[in-house]
Amino acid sequence: MSAQDYFTRIAEVLSRIQSTQKEKIQKAAAVLAHSISSGGRAYLFGSGHSVLPVLDIFPRYGSFVGFYPIYDPRLMWFNVVGPGGARELLWLERQEGYARVILASYVLEPRDSFVVFSHGGLNAVPIEMALAMRAREARVVAITSLAQSRAATSRHASGKRLFELADVVLDNGVPEGDALISVPGIDSPMGPGSTVSGAALVNAVLVEAAALAAARGVRVAVLRSANLEKGDDELERSIEPYRDRVPAFGKTCNPD
Repeated sequence: MSAQDYFTRIAEVLSRIQSTQKEKIQKAAAVLAHSISSGGRAYLFGSGHSVLPVLDIFPRYGSFVGFYPIYDPRLMWFNVVGPGGARELLWLERQEGYARVILASYVLEPRDSFVVFSHGGLNAVPIEMALAMRAREARVVAITSLAQSRAATSRHASGKRLFELADVVLDNGVPEGDALISVPGIDSPMGPGSTVSGAALVNAVLVEAAALAAARGVRVAVLRSANLEKGDDELERSIEPYRDRVPAFGKTCNPD
């Protein structure tokens, strides 16, 4: 039963994360809680399928104010061929210098932190995101596959892989190639695991960060479901703090 095999394997991945990443989850949560408690921003970034855990954090019911996702539609799948397709996205996320263009729209500060999702941790864009934050003395949390990264060579001129640039590294527990299941009669493994494990990891960090922030006396403004009674009003209150955090026109960071 291939379907049951997948559930078994993904449960093994999550169990391995729970047993091996506990200390790292606490460290990552402390980094994010410090940013949010001090009035900074906890940025989130991923490209390709690694954008999916970012979508699951904020704005997301059950999350809380303080997380700032960075989305670039050019780095998100929404097609197979043509604009937004596989060739275009893969080419762009390997181009050095593009991350600098993305970050020119943001004012980065040392009190900020940055969660970068990248299963392989090899392409230029996520690596340069981490380099830019380090240049601003901000803390970097990487969620990646150490098995994949250690088995491959960086595609960035620095020769660095994402896990070598982060202050805290969370291993998503998924093997090289991402796929978990061997199906009889099919040559290649199937059933990717990094989206499930990445979302589980960062949500565990999120809950831990909320507990740390609340313990410091910070009001943790949770985004409640709009499907609940008075949910629309709660949604408006949750997004209101973001209105005055948009950088002024012409005021940009210098990632170098």
